Amino acid sequence: MDEQSVHLNWSAPFNVAHPSRIASKDLQGDKILLPQSALEQLLSASTTISTTPSNSHTFTAFDPYNPYSVAAARRERSNFRETTQQLPHPLMFQLVNQKNGNSVFAGIREFSANEGEVSLSPYLLEALGIHEDDIKDTSPPADAQTDGPEVIDLTEDDAVNQITEGYRITVKARQLPKGTYVRLRPLEAGYNPDDWKSLLERQLRASYTTLTKDSILSVRGVKGEEFRFLVDKFQPEGNGICVVDTDLEVDIEPLNEEQARETLRQIAEKAQRAPGTEAGSSVGHEIDIWKDAHGQVLEGDYVDYTLPSWDRSRPLAIELSIEGDQEVDLLISPKSNRQRALPRDSEHIFADFSSPNDGVKRIVIQPTNVELEVAESLLISVYGSSVPNQPSATTTPRRYTLRAKAEEAQGSAAAPVDLASSPSKNADEEQCKNCLQFVPKRTIVLHENFCLRNNIVCPHCKNVFKKSSEEWAAHWHCPTHLEAYGSTPFSKAKHDYIQHTTHTCPCCGPTSPFSFPSLTELARHRTTVCPGKIILCQFCHLEVPQEGDPLDPASEAETVISGLTAHERADGARTTDCHLCGAIVRLRDMAAHTTNHELDKVSRPKPEVCRDELCGRTLHGVGPRGQINGGTRMGQGPGNDLGLCSLCFSPLYVSMHDPEGKALRRRIERRYLAQLMTGCGKKWCQNEWCKTGRANQGLEPLGSSAAAALPLVKPLLEDIRDYSKSMHFCVDEASQRRKKTAEILAAEGVWEREWCIAALEAEGGDLAKARGWLTDWAPTKFGK
Repeated sequence: MDEQSVHLNWSAPFNVAHPSRIASKDLQGDKILLPQSALEQLLSASTTISTTPSNSHTFTAFDPYNPYSVAAARRERSNFRETTQQLPHPLMFQLVNQKNGNSVFAGIREFSANEGEVSLSPYLLEALGIHEDDIKDTSPPADAQTDGPEVIDLTEDDAVNQITEGYRITVKARQLPKGTYVRLRPLEAGYNPDDWKSLLERQLRASYTTLTKDSILSVRGVKGEEFRFLVDKFQPEGNGICVVDTDLEVDIEPLNEEQARETLRQIAEKAQRAPGTEAGSSVGHEIDIWKDAHGQVLEGDYVDYTLPSWDRSRPLAIELSIEGDQEVDLLISPKSNRQRALPRDSEHIFADFSSPNDGVKRIVIQPTNVELEVAESLLISVYGSSVPNQPSATTTPRRYTLRAKAEEAQGSAAAPVDLASSPSKNADEEQCKNCLQFVPKRTIVLHENFCLRNNIVCPHCKNVFKKSSEEWAAHWHCPTHLEAYGSTPFSKAKHDYIQHTTHTCPCCGPTSPFSFPSLTELARHRTTVCPGKIILCQFCHLEVPQEGDPLDPASEAETVISGLTAHERADGARTTDCHLCGAIVRLRDMAAHTTNHELDKVSRPKPEVCRDELCGRTLHGVGPRGQINGGTRMGQGPGNDLGLCSLCFSPLYVSMHDPEGKALRRRIERRYLAQLMTGCGKKWCQNEWCKTGRANQGLEPLGSSAAAALPLVKPLLEDIRDYSKSMHFCVDEASQRRKKTAEILAAEGVWEREWCIAALEAEGGDLAKARGWLTDWAPTKFGK
């Protein structure tokens, strides 16, 4: 079938849906929602494509001289023409606001809007000049329940006449050329390409089908900042381009020379305050319990440290000493497969946001804390406190000292004794009734007069202030959190922002019900049940959101029972082959499946090995999946009752009737005599019952003549039927080497000698592979 271009000529008026009713759809970029009827109209208006060319027949073998086949082919062409209706890909539209003449191009997300309505993203509303106050909410929510089905039969004209209320726009089907170049102009100075380049690429790929000339493109940064660009120029030239399935070159140019100079100035100023510079924040690194870490942090910045190891049997104390009266916070999160994010003010496990007078913050983590059970390391962040819309007291870096140390458990003999809690009192001192300090009795009157006249004591925290000081004027205590207090306006604003301000989870969306009365509650949500919590998936081995619905009790119960997050349950539903038995097993069931294999190994009997002392083979062979009698099952067993493998018995085999075994006995005797008198002539032989083997080991010959050898061989012949006695035949070099390797492997004390022989036989003597075979198929010794 030749590819034909698809033409689409369609337009219709729609009411703009109120943003509050489509917020759950989370429309981004240039995406719109249209009703189901719009899809049916688009299909009706699309070009009809024929899938059967008119100049061809449908026979696999066609005879042009056969009148019957010619007639049949002619009927086939005239009566059967399969046609399909196709829509262009990607599907694009032009939205026109008749009230102000604004127009913008858009792509479709899905056909799920209410009849007569179109849902627009914030980008499209801004481009069309439509404000939320201009839109009337004329339709019930899509999920509103009714008493029963209501069927209304309307003609097409009646349906159009009903679209009379609300803010109306016109939607037209419009195909745009693939863009190759776009020029963007920042609306503000100071944009650094390193900040938004990757974000722009990701946002265009995820949320945009088209770009419209003179529209405003917004890109949100990782810290919540917003970069706004004017879409200025296209190639090919026009009012819009398609950005799907194309290589798009993006050029950034400032609006004017003044903005360019300001941008360069701000980038240079930011470089001077970059992490690691004298005026910037410090660079985080690994710390230990033996050395303090000194650093500095700017307001709003984080310095991230890692504590890889510590004494897990003792309490761990993390101390932060702050120079001067600065607001610096301490945040800690144990790193594990279930907790991967760096500590932040809205996502942490342990935190200290207080404003201590002594400048020291201290978090003590007990060894029994459940958060440390599977922790690989501790992630520690030092945060330069900042409050939105609150001016900073200083722009200089805030200096600190971070230390981690192990402490003795409370009640132990080595635990420190706090002597400061019970200060000693001299006999000649008396306590001031105002400031509660001990002063000499001879000056107590003068001290109290001065103290009562100039100082005042806070009745809650017992701190002393000068009556006319700014600290006393700004001193505050929280009536809800009695331990929280401070003496600066910034500390009060910080406490209100953390403990008394409603916060919404950024991962659950702006319309989610997860709004929390404090930042600590939000942090608890983001480190427990939040769908956006980052985990390390045990199946795809990637750091991904855990997903799930915290409001679904069934989902939460399944998470608790299985120990798997929603992402892992979905990802673990993929199947794979068991490397042991070849069965098709779901990834999340593989652990239980392999446990069954471990239980089966315990009851497996040891393989029988060849009776030959130097042979490194089993009696029945080893199968491809650990079967210890694989050769016998395939008809390749030993075929003898001497306890020799098939290769060791093959020189003794003859096709003659020997019911009493006398001929076999003579053949064994002749082989022993030949070994002792002439040897095998192999330089690798280590057989002590072989002339060559004894010479290779530096031993004296044993029975060089028949008269001397026969008395030595006679006891061996008498032990033929005693399977506890070994036989002594020369073997090939590989088998002899495997036997010695098996003895060395068995000497480690983990596996029995018979299993080591079977493993080396299965893996061709490769020691590393043999260890893997033993791990998969062989039971270990008791307690190993």
